[in-house]
Order: sequence, then C-alpha cells, then structure tokens
Amino acid sequence: MSENNSEKFQPAFCPIRHVLDRFGDKWSILVVELLSHKGRMRFSEIANNIGDISQKMLTVTLRSLEADGLISREFFPEIPPRVEYELTALGKSLIPPINNLLHWGQEHLETILNNRKRYEEKDQEKAKGKKAYS
Repeated sequence: MSENNSEKFQPAFCPIRHVLDRFGDKWSILVVELLSHKGRMRFSEIANNIGDISQKMLTVTLRSLEADGLISREFFPEIPPRVEYELTALGKSLIPPINNLLHWGQEHLETILNNRKRYEEKDQEKAKGKKAYS
C-alpha cells in the first residue's frame, strides 16, 4: 500500500469515521428518526417518546446533533422556559440512508440473531473444552 493510500485511513482523512462516530452511539439515530416523524419537539416529549434514555444522555445526544448541524434548538424565554428541537435540512437529508439501514436491519435481523446464537454456542463449547483439558 502506498503512503498516500494509508493516509486515507487516518482519522483526519477518513470522513466516514466522523459520521460513524456520531451514529455509532445508541441514541442519535433514534432521535433523528423520532424528529423526522414527529417534527418539532420539546425535550420532555423526546424523552417520553424514547422512554429509556436518561436526561443526561439525551442532553449529550441533542448537543452533539446540534453541534453537527443536524438539529436546531430554539429557546423560548418563558416561565417555565421552553426549548424545542427539530431537524435541519442536513438532518432531513439523513432520513433516506437511515430508512435504508432500518429496512436492512428488519430484513436481516433473524439471520443475525441466529448467527449470534450459533457463535455463542460455539464459543461456549470451546470454553467447555478448555476446562476439560485444564
């Protein structure tokens, strides 16, 4: 591999790393998908719709998505204060690839789960074999 090709895999030169860094977490895709279906939402509405996300993790996720320009945040100086979030044009452009990924996941979930089960069984058999020889 030439020096130029190896540079493409360094973090500074590999754009997919930056994208996967954002969407490799547990919550970002869920938040984007939720906002794509519901539109503008308040923090509490997002939290209630997702259900099992902590307030801290939702805050971190929303800030990261806002920093990347995928969602916008609007603060309303009322009593009590109100904050609403919605997808930006950039965030909306993610919906087709996310839907493709979701479709692929639905189509292949059973196979993946079966493969995991086989792998775990094989791994357990290896562990039993090692104990027998110990």
